Amino acid sequence: MTVYVIAQLKFTNVEPYRRYQEAFPAVWKKYRGRLLAADEQPKVVEGEWDGNKVVLLSFPDEAAYREWAESEEYKSIAKDRMAGAETISLLVQGIA
Repeated sequence: MTVYVIAQLKFTNVEPYRRYQEAFPAVWKKYRGRLLAADEQPKVVEGEWDGNKVVLLSFPDEAAYREWAESEEYKSIAKDRMAGAETISLLVQGIA
């Protein structure tokens, strides 16, 4: 079943985050996910939010997500994401 990752980011140090962004495509293309949205200017339509970016990813199943997220390649670039942004990520099951 399709799974989605919804990530909300709040930038704390843009320089390492931009390094992460530059390295991301080369790592991403090796895995079975789809980048559905990456918006640094999302519009809040309800509630309060003090973040800077929302990212939406999809994977064919949780195993595909874990293959990417737990890969050594991704972990090596994710250090810059963690150094550059506070992130809340949710893994959400799709509807069959």
